[in-house]
Amino acid sequence: ARARAIVQAGIPVMGHVGLTPQTSTALGGYRAQGRTADAAARVAREALALQEAGCFSIVFEAIPTAVADAIMPRMDAIVIGIGAGPSTDGQVLVFHDLLGIREGRGARFVQRYADILDEMVAGVGAYADDVRSKRYPGPDHGYSIPDEELAGFRAALADVA
Repeated sequence: ARARAIVQAGIPVMGHVGLTPQTSTALGGYRAQGRTADAAARVAREALALQEAGCFSIVFEAIPTAVADAIMPRMDAIVIGIGAGPSTDGQVLVFHDLLGIREGRGARFVQRYADILDEMVAGVGAYADDVRSKRYPGPDHGYSIPDEELAGFRAALADVA
């Protein structure tokens, strides 16, 4: 009902079924959804209801590949998968998971394509050190103003209360 009302107000809506992080506590934590016949049917009903409500796209998150495969022929809306197998129209991963920015193991569906956490921490540390020691910003990092414009600005600034 909410999705339909938002769509009817002229706002594009992207629906989300399966694991929805904002309701993960109610769903038993960060766990795959749709792993029983009843739960899979609920995911399908939710996806079809969102499509019927006018969602332009729907995210299938952390649902069994076979469940996504079975629902996809009934979907006209664009379906983006995250942990839903290859049959969806597109794929997404959370940037932090994909680049290894988080410590520890991610969800089963996460594939790390880089491990940049240590490099990022070192970069932020180097930046902070340069700021504290006044090495940054340096003369090459600022903008200039012609001397006559600066003089005019200073004169105008004197008149500012």
